[in-house]
Amino acid sequence: MGIWRTKNIADLMHEAGDNQKLKRSIGTPELVALGVGAIIGSGIFVLTGVAAANYAGPALVFSFILSGLAAGLAALVYAEMAAMLPVTGSAYTYAYASLGEIIAWLVGWNLVLEYLVASGAVAVGWSGYVTDMLASVGVFLPRALVNSPLSGGLVNLPAILITVVMTGVAIVGTTTSARTNKIIVGVKIMVILAFLALGAPRVNPAYWHPFLPFGVTGVVHGAAIIFFAYIGFDAVATAAEEVRDPARELPLGIIGSLALATILYVAVTIVLTGLTPYTSLNTPSPVTTGLLAAGVRGASLIVGTGALAGLTSVLLVNIFAQSRVFMAMGRDGLLPPLFTRVHPRFHTPWLTTIIVGAFVTLIGGFLPVDIIAELANVGTLSAFFVVSMGVLVLRRTQPDLKRPFKVPLMPWTPLLAMAFAVYLFFNLPSLTWIRFGVWITLGLVVYFAYGRRHSVLAREETKALPLPPYRPSPLETPRSARQPFPFKLPAPALLRMLLPRWRRD
Repeated sequence: MGIWRTKNIADLMHEAGDNQKLKRSIGTPELVALGVGAIIGSGIFVLTGVAAANYAGPALVFSFILSGLAAGLAALVYAEMAAMLPVTGSAYTYAYASLGEIIAWLVGWNLVLEYLVASGAVAVGWSGYVTDMLASVGVFLPRALVNSPLSGGLVNLPAILITVVMTGVAIVGTTTSARTNKIIVGVKIMVILAFLALGAPRVNPAYWHPFLPFGVTGVVHGAAIIFFAYIGFDAVATAAEEVRDPARELPLGIIGSLALATILYVAVTIVLTGLTPYTSLNTPSPVTTGLLAAGVRGASLIVGTGALAGLTSVLLVNIFAQSRVFMAMGRDGLLPPLFTRVHPRFHTPWLTTIIVGAFVTLIGGFLPVDIIAELANVGTLSAFFVVSMGVLVLRRTQPDLKRPFKVPLMPWTPLLAMAFAVYLFFNLPSLTWIRFGVWITLGLVVYFAYGRRHSVLAREETKALPLPPYRPSPLETPRSARQPFPFKLPAPALLRMLLPRWRRD
């Protein structure tokens, strides 16, 4: 089987049911909050203005609907896989069960881009909002302590501090992490509702004309840009082994969080484009721009509070999700065993969480991640594509598996999800593809140097190989059972041949 070996579905289910180390303490409300915490972050506070000003104009609301439908296709696929395989690891585990070890490794390797690298970017964004809010009240942090060495400073200290705090929250326990995330998400939603309440009465319909300044093409391009605002629901699937009733609650958490996030995105877009001309929204803080244009005082404080809450929840969920993916890969032998250690008191993969937090700290504190973070989009799209393909493969190869949730309109739903992922692939900058190629090459080197030899399935295959037949040495063989020499001559004949020669001498 080699690098294409797949993991048995029954073994996966037994592994999840027999795992008593992780505590099953998460329900549907926590899962929805987990998904919303990962989805609604910098996207609603930044991408809305960029996409409206440069791509879609007021028709950005259609872009969000189109993008939400595309993400919804992927969410339906994830829901079937998560309910059928309630095992930690998300897309990595689904690929291992359907497409083979090498594909699973590459998906897990790419999820590092989705979570770990993106977390560094989120930490830097959090630092920027904190710096701006402190400056608005007359507190100015030294430039050397809020910028990385490559950006003219020494270290981005706020990014490091928030990462350390969120890593600690993720270590303390799943229940604590989920409760903290619910509180943060609650603050974020309250701020968004406050924006809608303050902005809706001040909407000027004249700003919605022209509604399609860039045509239908602009709507599609806007959908491609803002699609990445929806990618966070993948984090819901990573918590599968900590959900009380995964078969029922995982689909509800995935689909529910995506639906709630889409409604909020559409509502914010409608109000935002009605507060000021769309051409003025191309700023790092379009929501603040809209409120200030409408004459709302204290807009920066309101939006800053929401942005901090949004980015904090994204950071916490990303650290949580990445540690679970690493744990699944370590349990399969593709990463060292230390990634599987669970804290006896907190029931969390504490060493893995510390490792993830350390890398996020290094990225956020010492590197300018604005370019590197583009890779997170590629990692997510590859995961969407592979999971959609995995659903099709398992429907074909194992049609009798118990599926608590089934993707509607098979096979068109996963095919459309794959097509949309491919479309977005081809709309990424060429430089991003070069970086992605380097990342994939590095991942293959790590796999063939370590993962392939230490894989649990590889070791099981080696044990199952038949042993060669035993052949005893001549000293162990009884004389009666020994084989005769193939050309042995009788002793008398040999003597008769030699004696005449002795006589002549």
